[in-house]
Amino acid sequence: MSGPLSGVRILEFTQIIAGPLGCMLLADQGAEVMKVEPLGGEPWRVYAQFMPLESKTYQSLNRGKQSIALDLNTAEAQAIVHRLVKDVDVVVSNYRPDVPARLGIDYETLRAIKPDLIYVDSTAFGRKGPWAMKPGYDIVAQGVSGFTAAGGRFDENGNPVLPGGTATADFATGYAIAWGTCAALYHKAKTGEGQLVETSLLVNALNFLGGSFMSLPAADELVRTAFLADAKAARERGEGYAEIVKRRQERLAVAQLGNIYYRNYLTKDGAIAVGNLSASLRQKMRDVLGIEYDRRDHDPAYNPRDPQTIEDGNALTARVEKMIAAETSEHWVELFEAAGVPCGELNFTEELDQHPQIIENGYVVHVDHDLSGPQSMVSPPHRMSATPPKVRSASPPLGRDTDAILASAGYTADQIAAFRASRAIG
Repeated sequence: MSGPLSGVRILEFTQIIAGPLGCMLLADQGAEVMKVEPLGGEPWRVYAQFMPLESKTYQSLNRGKQSIALDLNTAEAQAIVHRLVKDVDVVVSNYRPDVPARLGIDYETLRAIKPDLIYVDSTAFGRKGPWAMKPGYDIVAQGVSGFTAAGGRFDENGNPVLPGGTATADFATGYAIAWGTCAALYHKAKTGEGQLVETSLLVNALNFLGGSFMSLPAADELVRTAFLADAKAARERGEGYAEIVKRRQERLAVAQLGNIYYRNYLTKDGAIAVGNLSASLRQKMRDVLGIEYDRRDHDPAYNPRDPQTIEDGNALTARVEKMIAAETSEHWVELFEAAGVPCGELNFTEELDQHPQIIENGYVVHVDHDLSGPQSMVSPPHRMSATPPKVRSASPPLGRDTDAILASAGYTADQIAAFRASRAIG
């Protein structure tokens, strides 16, 4: 077994996305991860099944793990966990704060058995406060954090939709789980001390919105302070969510007016992205486009609210959009790259596993699933020269490793059969 976490044993009590992703990343780094699932499988396993008890969503987030099926509502299953935890380094849970204690898998209970245990606890909104006991999924966390409003997208019926088209808060929290686990393992290696590590969907969504969440009076007058006043007045007038989002977008649009340098453009046959965050890069883009002057960089008295600035910004944006739309994506990428302008064609994820950039960097890995056969997946996110991560296996069928794990914990074949007969295990 390779990887920097080789020898680390993890007992996982997580479901859906955040916890499974975090533990999969730890498995890629060499940790032995024993995933505990209910007898019928965790919800993501049974969501959109393409064969009994197997879904693509589950398989994409649970590679490299062992599966043990336990009914944690039974005293027998709880006793099994209490025996297993004596020989593990880390427990990861993503239940609502009150659930682990009811199941006998909370930090205080398990720490009494294993004093140096690292317990990573991921919740929706944190363990304290008025939302602590609320159930919550990514869409709720994105909503209450302001992530959805920041995207400002609505469907054809006017309903708000997720801005990124993916479970941003969940995936961010998965990385936080893996990161927090590694930090706690490092501390334990230095001191021998375990600890409770906490994270949540909410705090990770807010971290992705750092600039908007941050209050800095000296810099906030143009956007944040004025928007808060607008929103308060709008609510007092009885305006709804959609109207307030529109006001926020209009205020942000003023700040970005005429910003031709950091955005997406439609081309003759597709679309491209350009990203120029320095004056020198903006000048390179102007050179390619034949633009000699832009008040944003050349006028010391630049004021985004000045009527002439607004008029000039609208005219410049329209000019560049028309120019770029007249040629192909390949044409613009070639020109911009030759000039040193950061750019790229907008792709579809489903096309990328065959792309030479992906293949040559080893960003796709191939594994065989016990039941569904060959599959390709995105690689671990790190390359390490001395302790390279490795994808050891596909996700496990439900309960595949139950007997082996219990036997390694000292249970006899007769005891295992009795547990199965009583439906404590699957």
